[in-house]
Amino acid sequence: MGNSQVIGIDLGGTAIKLGRFSQDGSCLQSLTIATPQPATPEAVFAVMVDAIAQIDPDNQTIAIGVGTPGPADATRRIAQIAINLPGWQNIPLADWLEAKIGKPTIIENDANCAGVAEAWLGAGRQFRNFILLTLGTGVGGAIILNGNLFVGHQGAAGELGLITLQADGPMCKSGNQGSLEQYTSVKAIRRLTGKEPVELGMLAQSGDVNALAFWAEYGRYLGIGLTSLIYVLTPEAVIIGGGVSASVEFFLPAVKAEIAQRVMPTSRAGLQILPAQLGNSAGMVGAAKLAWELIRNS
Repeated sequence: MGNSQVIGIDLGGTAIKLGRFSQDGSCLQSLTIATPQPATPEAVFAVMVDAIAQIDPDNQTIAIGVGTPGPADATRRIAQIAINLPGWQNIPLADWLEAKIGKPTIIENDANCAGVAEAWLGAGRQFRNFILLTLGTGVGGAIILNGNLFVGHQGAAGELGLITLQADGPMCKSGNQGSLEQYTSVKAIRRLTGKEPVELGMLAQSGDVNALAFWAEYGRYLGIGLTSLIYVLTPEAVIIGGGVSASVEFFLPAVKAEIAQRVMPTSRAGLQILPAQLGNSAGMVGAAKLAWELIRNS
């Protein structure tokens, strides 16, 4: 185990990120490749195998972790659904990779991977209990309880972006209506403003009144969604990640104000709301951590 290494993979709709990691979480080499379009399971698997060969030419690694954009099953071997990827229903990705590469493999939801990463090396290090929200194309979540990732009865717990915010709001791919995701994802921001989050961040930076008002309203929605989660879980911290978190300074005050008003002090004693620290690499870092755990527990 001394100088052995694992591979962490973050499978996304536009890019696949791979990293080779040592036991302390140092990334020794990384690689990003375009996700094939259409991103069918077979096409993705083929480029993944090729990329693994590139990042581990001397076959030094002992396990593989993969974060996928959707829930894994309870055994962490099957990608049950991959949101925004066509044809992904109950794909036994761990079996495929093990058969081809010959290394133990674990699959987990990408937001769960990000939560594991933040707990290991990021903003969650000092907490035993926290929740992570990833504000991206969709809105994902992770729940860390007593230092462990909580995955629930069949592995799919922590879909924090799919809680109901408005009973009759816009339809969500999940089948829910008016989910938190429909007000706080990148897609939602485009629908609500016709602009990209990056653009709205730059406008807010320059003092644009409309952009600042948008982010205040955005923070209000996020705060209302978080209120439900805080009442249920009473975490020590809420960590905000994903691409939209780049503008956290503009919406955090509204989030905090909403929570202060709506959540009883007993349910939020000492609660911290913090930006995530690992950015775009969180998915592959967390996948690598789960690969290490797989080896340790086998």
